[in-house]
Amino acid sequence: MALVSNILQTPASGFNFDNVARNSVLEGLHEGKQTPKPLKTGTTIAGLLFKDGVVLGADTRATSGEVVADKMCTKIHYIAPNIYCCGAGTAADTEKTTDLLSSNLTIFTLNSGRNPRVIMAVNILQDMLYRYRGQIGASLILGGVDCTGNHLYTVGPYGSVDEVPYLSMGSGDLAALGILEDRFKPDLELEEAKELVRDAIHAGIMSDLGSGNNIDICVITRQGVDYIRPYQESEYRDKRKMKYKYHPGTTPVLTEKIVPLKLDVVEETVQCMDTA
Repeated sequence: MALVSNILQTPASGFNFDNVARNSVLEGLHEGKQTPKPLKTGTTIAGLLFKDGVVLGADTRATSGEVVADKMCTKIHYIAPNIYCCGAGTAADTEKTTDLLSSNLTIFTLNSGRNPRVIMAVNILQDMLYRYRGQIGASLILGGVDCTGNHLYTVGPYGSVDEVPYLSMGSGDLAALGILEDRFKPDLELEEAKELVRDAIHAGIMSDLGSGNNIDICVITRQGVDYIRPYQESEYRDKRKMKYKYHPGTTPVLTEKIVPLKLDVVEETVQCMDTA
């Protein structure tokens, strides 16, 4: 029996025009009709450096176009005991990318017996995303504490990297960034940093329909990680005005058809495996 293995092949260098042919085929299938449009993703994530570490924050709403697909989506992903990552963009891409990164760094930790540096995680992410030329829809905020200090990085879907003291990303990033630029200052205390990130995420939620529901906060210091989920629950909750329970027969059955199944009786035998 042949074993099938998934081998990651590096794409050819240069520009890739495969999607051009795909788009022309889609236009031919929808002549006279509206062609499919890409789904808009909605997220607000933010992070900042404070006196003793890093604070990351995110909302918990996952959208599929104009539909709220998940109200309790996890957008702050575990990378290593001293590194966490916020993801904006396509949920599947951000989750798979962070899982692969976490797996690689776990192998490094088992081999070396120490926690990885933040720049190591950034370099792995940069190589991975640049290889696919932006086809992986993952905009990431990577924060962590290592032997060289506290670090906060942004990694774009094309592999661009920048180290910053504070940052917000996602569809609600402009409102969140306005709060961060107005109130951020170096060497913030822990409670001040947590409230600033909370207010930044809340501003993004109030300004963007794609962001919403609860607010998660992750605090990373040399003493450990405090992942608070949720840090603040949504203040807007719908209350049911009546019970939506219907008695049998409320919906009439218009037609009923019973199709008999033809089943063949198959003899089944059980053999004991020799484990000697």
